Amino acid sequence: MRRPLSAHLYELMRLATPVVIARAGILTMATADTIMLGHYAAADLAYYGIGVAPFIVLLLIGIGLLTGTLVMTSHARGAGAPRECGAVWRRSLPYAVLIGIAGTGLSQFAEPLFLLLGQSPDIAAGGGRVTTIAGLALVPTLLSVTTSFFLEGLARPVPGMIVILCGNLLNILLNWLLIFGHWGLPAMGAEGAILATSLTRLAMAVAAMSYVWWMPGHDAFAVRQRPAGRWWHEGREQWRLGYAAGVSQGLETAAFNSLTIMAGILGPVALASYAVVMNVTALIFMLALGLGAATAVRVGAARGAGDRPGIATAGWVGLGAAVAVMGGFAMLLYLLPSEVAALYSDEAGMRAALPALITLIALVLIPDGGQVVMSFALRGAGDAWMPTASHLISYLGVMMPVAWLLAFPAGRGVPGLIEAIAIASVASLTILALRFRIVTRRR
Repeated sequence: MRRPLSAHLYELMRLATPVVIARAGILTMATADTIMLGHYAAADLAYYGIGVAPFIVLLLIGIGLLTGTLVMTSHARGAGAPRECGAVWRRSLPYAVLIGIAGTGLSQFAEPLFLLLGQSPDIAAGGGRVTTIAGLALVPTLLSVTTSFFLEGLARPVPGMIVILCGNLLNILLNWLLIFGHWGLPAMGAEGAILATSLTRLAMAVAAMSYVWWMPGHDAFAVRQRPAGRWWHEGREQWRLGYAAGVSQGLETAAFNSLTIMAGILGPVALASYAVVMNVTALIFMLALGLGAATAVRVGAARGAGDRPGIATAGWVGLGAAVAVMGGFAMLLYLLPSEVAALYSDEAGMRAALPALITLIALVLIPDGGQVVMSFALRGAGDAWMPTASHLISYLGVMMPVAWLLAFPAGRGVPGLIEAIAIASVASLTILALRFRIVTRRR
């Protein structure tokens, strides 16, 4: 088994490295926003932290709905059908626009939602303005996402990585201009940060789609072919895979953002501290998300080629890689919590609260990273709805009530919220790993 395993690991890391960088790059924009706002004002950091919560729910639902682009492209590539790869991408573009328009409409109602959920009028107003601006960028963001999925399904993830790296440089420059008000521009704080990120996402969408239009071999993939009038009907399998992933990611993200609402009830410092902790967690989580996407490509290609043993090997190698990578970062955070905290804020209250919270993140990283890789592996194998059921059980059924009990009746506050995430992630990983074992044995 040594040679097949080493071949799988090599191919996984070849695909995963640029995907990991690209996924991490998506969140490093939010990290730059968070760090720069932390050095601007804690109140603006709180507005940003709660304001991006509804946007992230809408974005991740959209990303989930578009997951079929990644899986179906990898299936077509494994089956040796390049023109079908291009058809998958062409069908995904109008679908991404429809999803984005719906999300933009919903994002305009954030302020009354925050008030309904018990936030103070000041936090609701500031956070609502952030959500409104962020929602305007949903269409270009999802066009960029589905184009990156297409390239990753073709095992060409490097262009997407380059686009996101350039986007991060542009975002930092725009943050410097719009948050702090340089070059004669007004200092906009949280609104400036989200505006900078939104403009960057628009530029990234244009760059990614332009690359696909002119990429080497575009004729073989028929990316310029005019879409057929029956694109919705022809994409039924593609949409089916996306429905499950969209519901799954929506449920999981909504559950996580309910914890943001709980942190807001605990007060502005608790909310700002929780926003920082979730940013650190999500940044590292993007590594697992990249490994998961690469695992789905490997599993999907094996399925398209009819390689049944390859499906199992690709999934378990992906899980092992995730455990190793996330374990390394967990140790790093455990050893250097004060140094990480110093990156995010100069305020005394934040500097006192953050190190203990960052240490707790070590409990979350390994099970959370493992469960996302297993969910991608199952979708690559064609088992679309089990990850959704697992997230429903683990994050809505377990995490939300446990978080409330630990944070309020038990008096644990923000540490209790993090402990609830760890418990739910262990439950999800256990369910998904057992399911993958059953699916691969049966097949």
